[in-house]
Amino acid sequence: MYINPYLFILPRSPGQIVWNYKDHTQYELDLNYASRLTQLINNPDLFDTHNIIDTQLLNTGILTVSKPDNPHWGWDELSKIYHIGTQNIPCEHTPQNIQEWSRQYLAHCNEVLATPPPAKSRPQHEAAQRIALPDPGELSDDSLANALLQRKTCRSFTGAAMTLNNVSTLLYLTLGYLRERDTVRDDSIAEGLGARRSSPSGGGLNACEGFLLVQNVDNVAPGIYAYHPDEHSISRVNPLPSSALGHLLGGQHFINNLPLGLFITARFDRLWWKYGHSRAYRMAFVEAGHLSQTFQLVATALGLNTWLTGAFADEQVETHLELGGSAEQPLFFVGCGESDGQAMCQELRELLREAQA
Repeated sequence: MYINPYLFILPRSPGQIVWNYKDHTQYELDLNYASRLTQLINNPDLFDTHNIIDTQLLNTGILTVSKPDNPHWGWDELSKIYHIGTQNIPCEHTPQNIQEWSRQYLAHCNEVLATPPPAKSRPQHEAAQRIALPDPGELSDDSLANALLQRKTCRSFTGAAMTLNNVSTLLYLTLGYLRERDTVRDDSIAEGLGARRSSPSGGGLNACEGFLLVQNVDNVAPGIYAYHPDEHSISRVNPLPSSALGHLLGGQHFINNLPLGLFITARFDRLWWKYGHSRAYRMAFVEAGHLSQTFQLVATALGLNTWLTGAFADEQVETHLELGGSAEQPLFFVGCGESDGQAMCQELRELLREAQA
């Protein structure tokens, strides 16, 4: 007898929940069942075909008679649980043709729209005075091809100030609700969900938002600012951290003089509203990736160099963004500025030269 390797156990007084994350099944165990399972985990050979608890644990798949396939996984159990646990989502009925899919999707949307959507605004950021940004600039017709060829990750920045016009263009083309799309809006889109960005978003929810970290931008005081895409404006949230930027971003001190950074966050409550299964968590990171790439391409088209990272002190970032305990969480950081174009910082290049000498 074997214990199913795709289980995790949650303490939920007065019992415990056994979750089979591969088969998407959950079972609540009382003290008798939980105690017996603990015994069998310690020694599966204690399985008794005459014990009703044992046979029920077997019938539910918590126990298995055949040695389970458990392929190598190079990360920790949390990542394995997440990846496998969001695969092969059960569906009551998979549509067999486009007509079935259309009816099923429309029914799902009607069910979702019967409940109020999450508030667009974030109360903790609404009271601050809005700073209107200048109209975004235009990019040249050949800028996309050039940006794709020239984009690179740099780790050596001069710290030179960025213009507010470039910041405005970056934000509008990355996170802004494009006014140019208003005239071609599809009538089938539900009221309140018509805003469109340059990057795709799961369900058209625009679940991601952005916070600027301003260190050196003309006519903008250093600090952390929330971006408001509906108004193309920013509002001050907090001053800059008292310590160097590298302390916030995984010790990567080569970007301490980065003039501008963008924390990309996800409003999980928007995804929860439309998608009830945790597979939608994947979509939050996909959307953050879209926005990150768009930011980098626009910055490159503006003659700037870029840097990006997923390594940061989550709790500290949440505090600086005033997001502690909320359904909005930081996922990624991307920044830009004037650079010498080097992929490595000077200190690392010197260490490599010493090692090669």
